[in-house]
Amino acid sequence: MKMEVAHTYNYAFLDEGSKKEIRRSVLKAVAIPGYQVPFASREMPIGRGWGTGGLQITLSLIGEKDTLKVIDQGHDDSVNAVSIKRLVQACSNIGTTENSEEATLIQTRHRIPEVPLREDQILVLQVPLPEPLRRVEAKEKDTKRLHAEMDYSSIWLRLYEDIVRWGEITIGADYPSMVNGRYIFNPSPIPRYDLLKLHQAKGLFLFGAGREKKIYAIPPFTDVKPLEFDDYPFEVEKFDGLSCHCCGSQDVFLDEIYDAETGEKRYQCSDTGYCQTQQKERGYVV
Repeated sequence: MKMEVAHTYNYAFLDEGSKKEIRRSVLKAVAIPGYQVPFASREMPIGRGWGTGGLQITLSLIGEKDTLKVIDQGHDDSVNAVSIKRLVQACSNIGTTENSEEATLIQTRHRIPEVPLREDQILVLQVPLPEPLRRVEAKEKDTKRLHAEMDYSSIWLRLYEDIVRWGEITIGADYPSMVNGRYIFNPSPIPRYDLLKLHQAKGLFLFGAGREKKIYAIPPFTDVKPLEFDDYPFEVEKFDGLSCHCCGSQDVFLDEIYDAETGEKRYQCSDTGYCQTQQKERGYVV
């Protein structure tokens, strides 16, 4: 589906100088995987904290031949996803889709699509807190020094304290990981289940934090390794024996939901676009 460009806006909303500056920051981020590149975050017609960083990257890269998909916690029809999609459509000629395989550019919050990215696809993640060391160090100047010196003992100690206190590492989303053997980075509030999709992936992953004014990237075929101890290996969420009540899929990330009338607990694909595709392929009623 396409919409006519609103002539009151510059193409893709941002002025050309702003888009060039953001693209330069993206190129630097791609050249140094995991490094947080500062950029001049612009004011957007949505509140900071609602995806302004990801939106600015999307608007800077989008072209008339692109097809856009927007996801919010796996859903294509949430308020945040629909609002961002309408904004991009209102100031560009791009088409949109709910099928991740048809999209050239995907903007997402809290989830990575179930279908792995291709080499010609870009995934833009909205990031509320880009600094992985913020759990252990409050000052920005000190976190920059720790990254420069590759001194990550404090974050390792944080994981060790979790094990001593709780018997396991309690960090769920935002699980710290090592990129390309150099920088520890924050993968955005995606579940552990999605973190392994970043390792040696074919597509390009870009992370935008508008409020914190940072951009960083995971280029294609880059090593991404979650922090773990030999005797306490990294584990993802498990859904053994469970399946989606809509499409029957099993090897996917499932949301736990409750029927409003009966109170019965059900499980459903978190990726609604993937779920709809599976229903069509299996002949279910969508």
